[in-house]
Amino acid sequence: MKINSIIDRYIFKEMLSPFAINLIFFSFVFLMAKILEITNLIVNYQVSLVSVLLMLIYTMPYFLEFVIPMSVMMAVLLTFLRLSADNEIIALKSGGVSVYRLLPPVMAFCLLGCMITAFISVYALPWGSRSFKDLVVNVASSNMDIGLKERTFNDRFKGVMLYVNEIRMKDKMMKDIFIEDQRAKDSTMIIVAPEGRLLTESDRGIWHLSLRNGFINQVSRRTRTANSIFFDRYDLRLDLPRTVSEMADTSDKVRELNFSELKKYLRNADQQDDRYYLALIEFHKKFSISFACLALGLLAVPLGIQSRSRKRSYGIAFGLMFFLMYYLMLAAGKVFGEVGRYPPLIGMWLPNGVIGGLGVYLLIRVANERPVKLDVFTWPVRYLISVFNRAKPTKKSR
Repeated sequence: MKINSIIDRYIFKEMLSPFAINLIFFSFVFLMAKILEITNLIVNYQVSLVSVLLMLIYTMPYFLEFVIPMSVMMAVLLTFLRLSADNEIIALKSGGVSVYRLLPPVMAFCLLGCMITAFISVYALPWGSRSFKDLVVNVASSNMDIGLKERTFNDRFKGVMLYVNEIRMKDKMMKDIFIEDQRAKDSTMIIVAPEGRLLTESDRGIWHLSLRNGFINQVSRRTRTANSIFFDRYDLRLDLPRTVSEMADTSDKVRELNFSELKKYLRNADQQDDRYYLALIEFHKKFSISFACLALGLLAVPLGIQSRSRKRSYGIAFGLMFFLMYYLMLAAGKVFGEVGRYPPLIGMWLPNGVIGGLGVYLLIRVANERPVKLDVFTWPVRYLISVFNRAKPTKKSR
């Protein structure tokens, strides 16, 4: 019993280092997608370093719920690849330790990743989504005049083209303003004013352009008429800028709901529309992705042991391939679940069942010293490569 406890601690400690390395690496890869959007805010609105760091922190829960299961799988896989390459698995088997006896530290490690992922999905993800949207809107609200450029046609606002000849940063006054407003369905407004100022309601995310001593030309396409109006003061409401609205994602609020709010919405929903199915998918996904740590970790054990006679890159490639297969099944379940083709319960939990069942099957064969032909899983890729090579034109020799 003492020897087994030493083995458990040894295997558990061996998985910590690759887990940390994979967590940092995959987090950096996923973070690159958001870096471009944040860079756009830095360039256009001169965002401070503190705001940038807060945006990165608020964004992390969004991809950590996928990065942690992937890192858990790769940590287990790399650990058993190393144990197999150093013949430590053979030594343990010679000492009477079966493959099944090596599972408790693996399952404990996967269960720890499962609990961390569940905490992120249930609590951290709604908090991060809300905080990120509020921060983006506040930053854009306080620096909207910086985002506007002099003597340039600005199309940042949806349906509005804005041209400003001069912007005085000292008092935030704009000179010689030209506006084309096409937000109305059947009419277009051309507004010209010698001066104006951008006013902000930061708590509501609303912007008003206060214009003075100008005129409005309104053309109706439906009635084919034109009207001209002179004004002393005119307040024009502006929508969220396109870049800000895309980053804030105000149209989809399901991800911002915490667990209790999500249950309340599903319980009180009047009809089963697209929003209901989306909320039901989000409800099941909060737990299905967490349990993916167990399914993927279980699959990584036989993959690591079976790849003993091959290169380490061979086992890593299979690990990434199976994670990609899990992610594709999860994405397909989300797509079909949103339209109500089949229950979201099946779409979100079926990938865990497939990957977990495959892991159990491979583990039993490896424990019974039966060969596992992993090449059978690569035949679609090899077939596509062979078709591509046959279709590739060959150069004729002169």
